[in-house]
Amino acid sequence: MKNVFIHESSYVDEPCEIGEGTKIWHFSHIMTHSKIGKNCNIGQNVVISPDVILGNNVKIQNNVSVYTGTICEDDVFLGPSCVFTNVINPRSGVNRKSEYAKTIVKKGCTIGANATIVCGITLGAYSFIGAGSVVISDVKPYALMVGNPAKQKGWYSEEGHRLHFDSDGLAICKNGERYQLKDENVIKL
Repeated sequence: MKNVFIHESSYVDEPCEIGEGTKIWHFSHIMTHSKIGKNCNIGQNVVISPDVILGNNVKIQNNVSVYTGTICEDDVFLGPSCVFTNVINPRSGVNRKSEYAKTIVKKGCTIGANATIVCGITLGAYSFIGAGSVVISDVKPYALMVGNPAKQKGWYSEEGHRLHFDSDGLAICKNGERYQLKDENVIKL
């Protein structure tokens, strides 16, 4: 673990992989067989469970638990106290470790503060999950999701700006990037 900062109050269980330039702050716990990419920032009181995979440049704010079965691709942002699950029907008296469901958070996705992500779904690339939302099904790339249960309320650009489409299904982000809406899906041009 070369050029990695780990605060003295945090625990890192071996074996695990932590990429160069990653910072792990106060009271966090990185568990065995987790893989953390380069230049990640792990906030205070974060738990990374066994076998979790984080890509490069993932930012995790304070008080987040990323449970086994979760994969976060590059450039993902996890807001303060957002919640992941890994079993669809947990019971205290029933061991369901063999039933952990995979949750995939695609490149550039943002999950807002206190959002809950029910396991077994995929959050599309550059999707934006609003604070406090409860996501119970797959999310399309670039989709803005809000509410409980979360519903799509629009589209966001890769830079995190709301997209407004014209009658031809074209939108231009504040930075000049162009997007096309076709058949209820967005692609970057």
